[in-house]
Amino acid sequence: MQTLKNKVFITLKLLVIWSLLGGSFTTFAQHDSKLSAEFNSENKTISVIQELTYFNQSDQALNFIVLSDWNNAYSNKNSPLAKRFSDEFERSFHLAPEKERGYTSNITILDENNNFLTWERDQNHPDVIQFRLRETLFPNQRKTFKLTYIVKLPNDRFTKYGYSDNGKFNIRNWILTPSRFENNAFVKYDNVNLDDETNALSDFEITFKVPSNFVLTSDLDEIQKTVLQNQTSYKYVGKNRLNISLFLDDKGEFLSFKNADIEVVSNLKDSRLTDIQRAIVIDKIVHYVDKNIGKYPFSKITVSQVDYDRNPFYGLNQLPSFISPFPDEFIYEIKFLKTYLNNYIHTTLQLNQRDDNWIYDGVQVYFMMKYIDEFHPESKMMGSLAKLRVLRGFNLVSLAFNGQYSYFYMLMARKNLDQPLGSPKDSLIKFNEKIASKYRAGLSLNYLDNYLGSSIVQNSIQEFFELNKKEQTSETDFENILKKNSPKKIEWFFDKIINSRDIIDFKFNNFSKTKDSISFSIKNRTSVNVPIPVYGLMKKQIVFKYWIDTVSKDSTYTVPRNNADKIVINYKNEVPEFNLRNNWQSLRGIRLNNRPIKFNFMKDLEDPFYNQILYVPTLEYNLYDGFQPGFRFHNKTILDKPFIFDLNPTFSAKTSTISGKGVFYLNHYYRESKISNIRYVLGGQYLHYAPDAYYTKLNPSIIMSFRPANLRDNREQYITVKQSLVNRQKTAYITDENTENYQVFIAKYYNGKTEVTNHFNFLFDTQLSSTFGKLSTEVQYRKLFDSNRQINLRFFGGTFIYNQTNSNFFDFGLDRPSDYLFESDYLGRSETKGIFSQQSIVKDGFFKSKLDTRFANQWMTTINASTSIWNWVEVYGDIGVIKNKNVSAKFVYDSGVRLNLLTDYLELYFPVYSTNGWEIGQQNYQERIRFIVTFNPSTLIKLFTRKWF
Repeated sequence: MQTLKNKVFITLKLLVIWSLLGGSFTTFAQHDSKLSAEFNSENKTISVIQELTYFNQSDQALNFIVLSDWNNAYSNKNSPLAKRFSDEFERSFHLAPEKERGYTSNITILDENNNFLTWERDQNHPDVIQFRLRETLFPNQRKTFKLTYIVKLPNDRFTKYGYSDNGKFNIRNWILTPSRFENNAFVKYDNVNLDDETNALSDFEITFKVPSNFVLTSDLDEIQKTVLQNQTSYKYVGKNRLNISLFLDDKGEFLSFKNADIEVVSNLKDSRLTDIQRAIVIDKIVHYVDKNIGKYPFSKITVSQVDYDRNPFYGLNQLPSFISPFPDEFIYEIKFLKTYLNNYIHTTLQLNQRDDNWIYDGVQVYFMMKYIDEFHPESKMMGSLAKLRVLRGFNLVSLAFNGQYSYFYMLMARKNLDQPLGSPKDSLIKFNEKIASKYRAGLSLNYLDNYLGSSIVQNSIQEFFELNKKEQTSETDFENILKKNSPKKIEWFFDKIINSRDIIDFKFNNFSKTKDSISFSIKNRTSVNVPIPVYGLMKKQIVFKYWIDTVSKDSTYTVPRNNADKIVINYKNEVPEFNLRNNWQSLRGIRLNNRPIKFNFMKDLEDPFYNQILYVPTLEYNLYDGFQPGFRFHNKTILDKPFIFDLNPTFSAKTSTISGKGVFYLNHYYRESKISNIRYVLGGQYLHYAPDAYYTKLNPSIIMSFRPANLRDNREQYITVKQSLVNRQKTAYITDENTENYQVFIAKYYNGKTEVTNHFNFLFDTQLSSTFGKLSTEVQYRKLFDSNRQINLRFFGGTFIYNQTNSNFFDFGLDRPSDYLFESDYLGRSETKGIFSQQSIVKDGFFKSKLDTRFANQWMTTINASTSIWNWVEVYGDIGVIKNKNVSAKFVYDSGVRLNLLTDYLELYFPVYSTNGWEIGQQNYQERIRFIVTFNPSTLIKLFTRKWF
């Protein structure tokens, strides 16, 4: 017994000495994998033999084990990954041939006695497999299993992982790896292209054979390289790893940079820098991260071009190569910093990467901001463009480099599309996942850091990283560390900033001043009580700053004036505030308007210190006005506003008269309601609708929009109520009676959902005027099948409640409605012959052939259908029944070939057979061809932005 006590005492003494000497503890990984893998470059496959030792460190007895198989996400068009692509309007994966897909096949699992074990894919999570044990695995027991399987790599054009057409391979998520075990259960997540694997820690020993013409690079430690006859064998080891990356190419383009602490292996591109310049940048960043976060727990890290391309610095990556507002070294520095931090954080923290994603993003952006403050404090968002005298008036150009993070967050908050930072990563819409939520997470840590001071946040992050070197952690551990180190209560930070989408908005309510002091009260416009700083400025120099912990009602604050000529809330934008335009108050006597008017050319960021009016030269075209040069005056900056005006006077070159259009919007967003937005609109137009006549249109309307609680749901729903007042000048080209001046009341309901593989929408429309009343409904359905064939179906039904008109001007149109509401994008709305008369609009009957009866003044029903036969070549067919007064109902039809170049944006229709008979052999066939084309800028922009929002 005495001997045992001595041994315990000596052991404890050694541990204390080790601790005093600065030693650290590193836990052993839960599991161990030894792999023998052979790569086949021709088939793009990896044959794997794996010996997996599973260590049950939980307090639960296990009867089955769960392994992540994320490479299998590429196996079919109905996987969670495929559905994610469809949600985000990515067509390439669905249309790809089978040979470009990835999968895991020929899986066998044997226990220690060489008995085959049964395995299966979880029906709800097809990217994980689970196998049943013949004997229960009790806590603190280990069991070894033998696995064999073949990994087929996907084409990298889907996610940048897999094989590229230029012979390079970026290999990730190819090993069957034990899933994370927490809260008494295995974590089962599917691969949805978010880099948020939930693997448990494992030790790896890998022998990897590749053809001799390939060079293999990994973030594991290479301990042996053997050159064989036609192959090269690499042996790698790695302890306590969550995942590993492999890179294969035939050029060996990765370069190694070593310092005393770490080896950095990188192929991050920048041909304009020398190796020495890159080495200096890398060494600088490595030391910065070591100093601010801590030593990297491994001896080697990879920083690849693919890593950056998957998560670029948005804004920097959008600039064309011929524009270089930043020095080459600065661009490389930012790229490397962002990618190095990302890889460092994701390989070190043992959090649930999906549920606790905000910590990864927050730490990365927080230290990027601190890096800029330390090494490039004078840098601007647009770099050297800020030095150009002609651009100095633009806030976009003069904004500090770190100021852009707040604007990207506010872009989504102003659209009512922001999401709580604590939301799981897979629930975020793409713009939030890639940009807005990521930036707000960093802003939030920076906010807390500014409020607490004394490097409390930075020290807490360092402590949290040390904890992750010892054990699996959660968000609660990070929260507890911050609360422990904070001298102030910070529950508000997690309640209001992290786990809420509440917005913050303060403004001055009342103020008074003397020569020596300032008294003011602050109004909390959203009732979100968080700390807020108040600054005093004199000629843009800060003369005082005070933090107000809680803004209470009816509280007045008095501070020394210090010669301030202006007081500003949140001047440095430390607080992620919703609206900065109401944050300041001049002390220079009486001012009717705190914000003077400022004119800006083209576009700009919102400047909180000015009322901005933007002016833009415009050039539009229609057949009757010809080219219409003009100037557009509006207040639409990049951020949405509650009130927007947009006026566009133009000059009609064809008629030498003034024309134009304008609109006023009043937006009201609802944060916690099924109603997303109510928009009050007053719009008007003054344009020609015939060579010798113009129309004036005035449109007061109310639009109520709805959006599901799940913002990733692409469903769009709205109710529109409006009054359309039209005054048309008489023209010799149109002889319809009593159609010059009219008013129509319109009420619409729309409900639709669009994805790559599915589209469905329903529209109900009511129109009432003094001479007619009509009801109509439209249903559209589009489906892209696994065979890559597409079917399009559309139903339209409309009937008049009453009709006292004497012309077909307000009738339902079978092939080309008259557009009496002037809502459709007709290039020549009054044309009856020529190319402009062949433009088709998806409205009413939507027939493509011109039949003898083209209008219905009583009721109409039609069905439009098309299906693909090869790529974008389709066949179409339309059938319908039209009923006019005093005439029997008539059945009509047409059919032909459709070139669906870009659905709803650019299409061509070639009639073949219809009620008219064979059309393809008739005279002047070219005049029967119909087309759909969209030139509306807002419609075209939506084509490219829809996947982000």
